[in-house]
Amino acid sequence: MRRAVVLGGTGVLGRAVARRLVAAGWQVDLTGRDPARLPADLASAGARHHVADRSDAAATAGLVGDGVDLLVDCLCFTAADARGLLPTLADVGSTVMISSKAVYVDADGNHVNSPVKPRFTGPVREDQPTVPPDESGAYDSAAGYGANKVAAEGVLLDSGHPVTVVRASKVHGEGAVPAREWYFVRRVLDGRRVVLLADGGRGVDHPTAAINLAALVETVADRPGTRVLNSADPDAPSARAIARAVADHLGHSWDEVPLDGSAPTGLGRTPWSTASPIVLDTSAAEALGYRPAGGYAETVGEAIDWLLRTAQEQRTLQHEYFDGSFDYPAEDAFLAALR
Repeated sequence: MRRAVVLGGTGVLGRAVARRLVAAGWQVDLTGRDPARLPADLASAGARHHVADRSDAAATAGLVGDGVDLLVDCLCFTAADARGLLPTLADVGSTVMISSKAVYVDADGNHVNSPVKPRFTGPVREDQPTVPPDESGAYDSAAGYGANKVAAEGVLLDSGHPVTVVRASKVHGEGAVPAREWYFVRRVLDGRRVVLLADGGRGVDHPTAAINLAALVETVADRPGTRVLNSADPDAPSARAIARAVADHLGHSWDEVPLDGSAPTGLGRTPWSTASPIVLDTSAAEALGYRPAGGYAETVGEAIDWLLRTAQEQRTLQHEYFDGSFDYPAEDAFLAALR
């Protein structure tokens, strides 16, 4: 039986990867600080949870032991994180580091976390320029996140070991934080019959289903190599299409009100609203043999159903990402003025 170790295995990507591998007959060991976050279906399927911090290199080395076929690192944010893995990589058949599209810059040096958003001239390939690497370790900021990811990527890609860097986009799935679909799911639960869409809902910011990324990880496990691969859904729906996919899954209907530049700033702005489309080119992954589990509408149900199960928790612990997103009085005042 092939064996995999997943660092950060109870998050949205870790659990999706673990499920995919367990279903394919792998023995999977996952790390995390809270064993209660291990989904029951994974535990019953034989996945083993180990209480360990990502920074504990000795714990990682102990899990790898005499060798594993696959190591998936969902929590590698800095060059120091990457260096902590190096002593174990000689005993790993294939390593996957989860990275982000936040590393990419446009011709003006803007990235997705910049004050000025990027304008890419087409689908973003893996050879698109990136932000300069930052080895400070200060990754928890708009400026530092992508730069520290680039530094971590470089350490692993230059290690001489078969490491695949997977750059994901806006991830959706069970356990996502923030769960961006909550923007529309909560509106359905609150009985909203009108949805406002900034820029006419035309914004495109490519989503990545956790189960699609997991399918790519399984592909890479069978084809070790040193490379960078984008991971995104086979389609890149607009904000309007995403609103419809969520409503359709929940059997809800609402009137769409497309807004133009004359609307108040921020009104109707969704997590996928962009001034210019951001789409990842996934042809390199497909050439390797990767096949997605499905398009956005086919895969987003997992995230929506999880949000329904945890709706009260989502309301209580609403992520700061959604601050100002549910200003219904402002929306109603705007609609009243239109009448």
